[in-house]
Amino acid sequence: MRILHTEASCGWGGQEIRILEESRGLIARGHDVAIACAPQARMFEEARLRGIAVHALPIARKRLPGLLALRRWLAAHPVDVINTHSSTDSWLAALACSGTRQAPPLVRTRHISAAVPDNFATRWLYTKATRHIVTTGEKLRRQLIEVNGYPAAAITSVPTGIDPARFCPGDKATARRELGLDPAMNYIGIVATLRSWKGHLYLLDAFAALQRDDWRLLIVGDGPMRNVIEPRIAELGLGDRVTLTGQQAAPERWLRALDVFCLPSYANEGVPQAVVQAMMTGLPVLSTPVGSIAEAVEDGASGLLVAPRDSGALTQALRRLADDAALGARLGAAAGVRARQYFSAPAMLDAMERIFLAVARGQRP
Repeated sequence: MRILHTEASCGWGGQEIRILEESRGLIARGHDVAIACAPQARMFEEARLRGIAVHALPIARKRLPGLLALRRWLAAHPVDVINTHSSTDSWLAALACSGTRQAPPLVRTRHISAAVPDNFATRWLYTKATRHIVTTGEKLRRQLIEVNGYPAAAITSVPTGIDPARFCPGDKATARRELGLDPAMNYIGIVATLRSWKGHLYLLDAFAALQRDDWRLLIVGDGPMRNVIEPRIAELGLGDRVTLTGQQAAPERWLRALDVFCLPSYANEGVPQAVVQAMMTGLPVLSTPVGSIAEAVEDGASGLLVAPRDSGALTQALRRLADDAALGARLGAAAGVRARQYFSAPAMLDAMERIFLAVARGQRP
């Protein structure tokens, strides 16, 4: 098949990484995959580095030049299916195809749990202009069915798949030595773009209240909240116990060095890739039941879940894991089994391939 992914976002996070990894996986299966994004988007260069065909189009905003550019590109490069990912590029793609003879069908992927507006125009976009909707979790799918009233048969949940060969348990002492970490310490870690809803500030408050000198906190990632997180670390007097590593190209190395993984998100989640990556690495995961996180992390079985925006509950859960190594080992082992069974990259590629083939043939997935 000839598949085009469109992405209006100029940011960087799990959504963009899924597009790139899904594209690379389907290319390896013999499909012709290309990405259209804004020239200033980080995705443009990241796609080139991965050997994915990428085209710079002015689609970062809902403006006429982007619509016309996309329409011209599609006229010159016929495709079998378009997979849109953000609101802006979904609108531009829908309008570019509207009224066009033999226009390719649209698949709209919803990556986050933010509410979808309930109005006539948005309903047209999702139920008329779009052939099929993909969500990154079943809870997101139910939200569109029960809240927005979209037909259930037109929506499929396909969680983001993770490569089990890349994210796997390793020797903790070796990982710490390679990263220059103190082998005598225990480490809690979060791997996430520094955005407000990822809950970094709640984690800092919880870690400060933990009051365990033998534990350290690693914050892996970068983003717009860095200039808020850094002063908060200083304000809490955690400068010698918290490390901001910045963006890391190989997060698996940092995960292997951890004892506990924590992602206290309070909004905008499907099934976060970092959660599944930590599970595949065999780590006990502490998170919240936001979005579709609870579809991956079963509270008390493959991790611990606490209420969002509750630093006190986070502290209590961290203390449980710090005081009970056997609990952490049991949760981590179960997490690894569950992640490999339900959230692998091959499973994601199988599902997306089936959906793309069906809509390209005019069939229901």
